[in-house]
Amino acid sequence: MEQHDFELILINIAGEDRPGLTAELTAILGRHDAAILDIGQADIHHTLSLGILFKTTSEKSGTIMKELLFKANEMNVSIRFSPISADDYDKWVARQGKHRWIITILGRRTTAKQIAAVAKVVSDQKLNIDAIQRLTGRMPLHEDEEAKSKSCIEFSVRGTPIDKEQMQKDLMELASSLDFDVSMQEDTIYRRSRRLICFDMDSTLIETEVIDELAIKAGVGDEVKAITEAAMRGEIDFRESFEKRVALLKGLDVSVMREIAENLPMSEGIERLMTVLKRTGYKIAILSGGFTYFGNYLKQKFGIDYVYANDLEVEDGKLTGRYLGDIVDGKRKAELLRLIAQVENVNIMQTIAVGDGANDLPMLATAGLGIAYHAKPKVKADAKQSISTIGIDGVLYFMGFKDSFITESHPEY
Repeated sequence: MEQHDFELILINIAGEDRPGLTAELTAILGRHDAAILDIGQADIHHTLSLGILFKTTSEKSGTIMKELLFKANEMNVSIRFSPISADDYDKWVARQGKHRWIITILGRRTTAKQIAAVAKVVSDQKLNIDAIQRLTGRMPLHEDEEAKSKSCIEFSVRGTPIDKEQMQKDLMELASSLDFDVSMQEDTIYRRSRRLICFDMDSTLIETEVIDELAIKAGVGDEVKAITEAAMRGEIDFRESFEKRVALLKGLDVSVMREIAENLPMSEGIERLMTVLKRTGYKIAILSGGFTYFGNYLKQKFGIDYVYANDLEVEDGKLTGRYLGDIVDGKRKAELLRLIAQVENVNIMQTIAVGDGANDLPMLATAGLGIAYHAKPKVKADAKQSISTIGIDGVLYFMGFKDSFITESHPEY
């Protein structure tokens, strides 16, 4: 067996956290010129867990461990020493080139059953969980306070899945059965530098289909709603459904559009989402199969950068039942996402798309991160990420934002 004149020692410290604890323990290592090879620290409910892997000479190791033990006793924390062989260290270093994945689980609350199920999927794929962190603020204790609460846990996972597609499918099925949302993303440089986000409008940024609201005013609500629902489920072609619905609006006074716009029901969390996106420099686009008038209303309200939707033809102050220009359908949404990314000089992997209907699927598939939001079953089944349990500001957690960062910059949130 090869002999070394150095030792590798892993120390694990646990106990009540206090200011200066890490500084005093590492100062001992510093006085003896120990090299720190790895370090990690977590604080859960004022309880510290600190791990340090260091390298030192064989002649100094005993003195270092003795001083650390005395200091730990003085500070009322426990300390454990574990020798690490050079072979084990070399194997650990060799694993650093493996893929990393971020798995995010999100909901009103997080349960042990949900975490256990996700951890089992990770284990079955022969992956290793490197770290777990909470992205949301502290959870309320009482159930009556949970109605608008949010709970998000992020797993950092290392390795190559045995079957990535099956893993993604298993996670989505778990999310559906255990009432949480999930995202699995490769942890690349692009994930950490998103720059463009594109939203569907109807039933995504707003909690209604505007064409249904117009139809109610025109007295053809039931007919149009039935066509809308069939289109969103993917049962009929979007273009065909759009032409049929617009035709039914013929004769409607254009003044009702302003009334509807001023009373649009906004999706939960939209103000928080838009404020954070704008203040962190994101370009924001609406790519909608709805109507430009309402997209522009949201553009002015939230400072959105781009709006692409459909224009209704108006004659003598009334809708003609026809539209102007090309229809913004599923294919066009994907094309527009690519076009805006090109104009903004953004790699397609730095883009995000959010939508709920079948006509959003091409856009969701094109973006670097595609999120189905309170989506129809067909859309949710085809999507890789889905949010169904909380408001649209849940998108921020799939992007890696933490509540602590948001509230530091934006105290109102």
